[in-house]
Amino acid sequence: MESLSVPPKYREMKSFWKYYSGQEVAPVPTIFIGGNHEASNYLWELYYGGWAAPNIYFLGFAGVVKFGNIRIGGLSGIYNARHYHLGHHERPPYNDSTIRSVYHVREYDVHKLMQVEEPVDIFLSHDWPLGITDFGNWKELVRRKKYFKDEIQEGTLGSKAAAQLLEKLKPSYWFSAHLHCKFAALVQHESGGSVTKFLALDKCLPGRSFLQIVDIESDPGPYKVRYDEEWLAITRKFNCVFPLTIKRGNFGSTQLDMQDCHQWVRSRLEERGAKPCEFSQSIPPYNPSHPVPNTSFSGYPRNPQTVSFLEFLELPYVLDNASDSRDGPASLTHRDAYSEDVPIEDEDELEDVAEVDNTETDNESQ
Repeated sequence: MESLSVPPKYREMKSFWKYYSGQEVAPVPTIFIGGNHEASNYLWELYYGGWAAPNIYFLGFAGVVKFGNIRIGGLSGIYNARHYHLGHHERPPYNDSTIRSVYHVREYDVHKLMQVEEPVDIFLSHDWPLGITDFGNWKELVRRKKYFKDEIQEGTLGSKAAAQLLEKLKPSYWFSAHLHCKFAALVQHESGGSVTKFLALDKCLPGRSFLQIVDIESDPGPYKVRYDEEWLAITRKFNCVFPLTIKRGNFGSTQLDMQDCHQWVRSRLEERGAKPCEFSQSIPPYNPSHPVPNTSFSGYPRNPQTVSFLEFLELPYVLDNASDSRDGPASLTHRDAYSEDVPIEDEDELEDVAEVDNTETDNESQ
């Protein structure tokens, strides 16, 4: 709970523990990315991707997998220009700053995705690509969400990083969330070129447009999550420059002779197969009969899936390397607490502000 970036009133156990424990199993294979209200300590264990629970696969902070012959990529988190060029310096227990910056998209992860050359069928991002509203009915959007108007007109609604990836990857489909409203767009790449069908959906609440079925052409199954050769090669190539401090990453000069790396990965996949490591619990599941005391936990367990994945690629485990955030500017330390001088990052916070405003108005009227 202490790794979840939400106001304290939302920190209560819901239903995920049932899936983590195996008491419930997702009825269909489910692939997801992280947003800005996640248990960030758990997702950090699975930085490279893996099963968050049986039949529920996390794409990682950035990732590409295959499902049958469908290629699915994704980028977790939301864009924040102040933190974009920094390394992944955050470690639990998080403070008021790092509990928010931990889910901010980093240039390193975007840079890896920009190396993808083979076609991508589906891409997932939490926040919308910057400028996506130009390709849909933005006037109808503004009619429903009046406070989007200024950002749309100023060209600031959305993620610059996601826009770069949209231009580079040109996937057939792009799905997003974050802004809690349904919005569709058609992006034409070059004159007469390919088209990306964009769709964002609403919050999962009664009466809201939060679900849509999309049929996608594919070869016959089996339909199972499998590692992607090109992405494994990119991961192996760039892991040596994984930025793990608050300092700006230095990875632009990495040589891109990917052919040897591809061949190495291909031979490893032929030996082992492309099936991801099996789900494995890294800590005992929640037990409602014996709730965990409300105490702080330090440290970060090594997820067995991540350990196995790195052994497969013959890479070192670096996720628990200590990071000294004091290396960076002091201004980053306490600027991100819930306060009026911090940009509101999504509609959950707008709804909270509205609720507080309404309460204060009611109190004044009394």
